[in-house]
Amino acid sequence: MNRIDQLFQQKKEHILSVYFTAGYPQLNDTVRVMQALERNGVDMLEIGVPFSDPMADGPVIQAAGTQALRNGMSVRTLFSQLEDVRATVSIPLVLMGYLNPILQFGFEEYCRRAAACGIDGLIIPDLPFVEYVESYKLIAEKHGLHMIMLITPETSEERIRLIDAHTSGFIYMVSSASVTGARKSFGEQNLDYFRKVNAMGLKNPRLIGFGISNSETFAAACREAAGAIIGSRFISLLGSEPSVEAAAKKLIEALR
Repeated sequence: MNRIDQLFQQKKEHILSVYFTAGYPQLNDTVRVMQALERNGVDMLEIGVPFSDPMADGPVIQAAGTQALRNGMSVRTLFSQLEDVRATVSIPLVLMGYLNPILQFGFEEYCRRAAACGIDGLIIPDLPFVEYVESYKLIAEKHGLHMIMLITPETSEERIRLIDAHTSGFIYMVSSASVTGARKSFGEQNLDYFRKVNAMGLKNPRLIGFGISNSETFAAACREAAGAIIGSRFISLLGSEPSVEAAAKKLIEALR
């Protein structure tokens, strides 16, 4: 069974998934970051493949991606780093990357290499849903990879139900129609959106991302979904704390 499915079967609430940029702060920090996050109790990891034009990313993740590219990170380098990752990391792993570098690498080869490294799912935020269904769904499924699709407050109920029907693993609920970035709390409009989707009775579990940074936003997300995804807050800590381990510990402390 796919590790993402196992996680959601075993843990129904307060799931914590953390996004980080591969190759940041240093090129060879990728696996160290993963190990530190698992040691500190994170349930799932979202490995960001840096790209020069990341349309959904806020300034913190953009800056991390720029540095990672300067460090020499690429799709090929990342797969090389992840070859033996399953010897030391057991939690579910999701690759988050934009379509252009994936197509340059070759979508089938990307899926093959990802599966060989023990990746469980893919997030491609700029892959149109119709294109995914027509051209990519069968390839991802052949390699045992869940394709995780994003929904936002602007996504229609009809589209949400289509995504729910044609994807697996979980649905990534973007908290607001903006780029990534930490925030201190959610407004009533955000909460109404969470409640509306929660009431739809979807087959896939949901995680809420964009803006989760502290105990208040994490708790709010967990009330209306299976858990939350944190990115910018952890990337900031990686840039400010003296070590990867210290950044992971500080993140968990901020959520208590």
